[in-house]
Amino acid sequence: MKKYPYDAPIMSTDNRIATQMNIEYAKAKIPADLPRAERIVVEENIKKLLKDNNAVLVAHYYVDPFIQDLALATGGCVGDSLEMARFGQAHSAQTLVVAGVRFMGESAKILSMEKTVLMPDLEAECSLDLGCPAEEFSAFCDAHPERTVVVYANTSAAVKARADWVVTSSVGIDIVRHLHAQGEPIIWGPDRHLGKYIARETGADMLLWQGSCLVHNEFKATELMQLKEEHPEAKVLVHPESPDSVVELADVVGSTSKLLQSTYEMDADTFIVATDLGILHEMQKRSPNKRFLAAPTAGESASCKSCAFCPWMAMNGLKGIEQCLTNQSGEVLMTPELAVAAKKPLQRMLDFAEAQKQRVAASGDIVKDRALFANVGAA
Repeated sequence: MKKYPYDAPIMSTDNRIATQMNIEYAKAKIPADLPRAERIVVEENIKKLLKDNNAVLVAHYYVDPFIQDLALATGGCVGDSLEMARFGQAHSAQTLVVAGVRFMGESAKILSMEKTVLMPDLEAECSLDLGCPAEEFSAFCDAHPERTVVVYANTSAAVKARADWVVTSSVGIDIVRHLHAQGEPIIWGPDRHLGKYIARETGADMLLWQGSCLVHNEFKATELMQLKEEHPEAKVLVHPESPDSVVELADVVGSTSKLLQSTYEMDADTFIVATDLGILHEMQKRSPNKRFLAAPTAGESASCKSCAFCPWMAMNGLKGIEQCLTNQSGEVLMTPELAVAAKKPLQRMLDFAEAQKQRVAASGDIVKDRALFANVGAA
């Protein structure tokens, strides 16, 4: 496997990641690495299949770097879940190939029912989705009918259908701040760390579902402080799905896109990154002369110092993409009734984000406009 120049562990061809993190329910099947010659053949075949099938490849920052590069090389998208949703909805392709986890494929289908949505592996799950069963969450909402229901994008279509709003980490604070200004108390699900962070930032009355991300939940403040002491010049970038004690040590807290943006906008040469290490590929591409250190995850349920790889994201492989395009397999299916119900809160988020972008209009005066953009996170 190609080694990239940032300080991060390399994905294994076995289930090492899941084993290290003691994830008994992670049925991750990590594809074997392809020899270079075979990989090039597979990539060229995927390019042809995408063209023949009027398809586009939409990939998350956390999947294999070769998939990220292929998506960009073929006119597709690499982004966080909000960017993926926007891109898939707007693109003219009849088929969307979603390299990510299942809720991302579902979101693409919800927004584009007329399109075919394929995934390399439909068993690529998300711990937040699995930890928020629709029936249990619905009962939780029913017990508090006076509250507006806001759910993170990392949820099933059925959970989205029960919500009033869907948000991502890019726009969550802004949407909750908007609802709080209207005097609305909120039910938040499923990530408790992100919910707690947003509640603290906005002052909103939020009742939290107690889910967590199996990757971000593993970051440890004690080890992070030690790494900061070893690299006092480094800026710390933290995703808000991480525990409070880790967030408190951050120089920047934000979505995957916001953390990426910070690496090429900040005047720093070294960064400690507390999110899934798949993002380091794009960070290093954008800033080849900077150094990126993986934040430590050592703790009770982790036996390595830095193993922040989602085992389900790692299930996406080039052969899987080739096979789903060849056989039209891995199709995301959904009833029209569920799609209509789930689309309402998801589209509400996209419309809000678009309106917010349009409201932030520059005057052309750099000094004056700096304040406009100070608190606008990446979309």
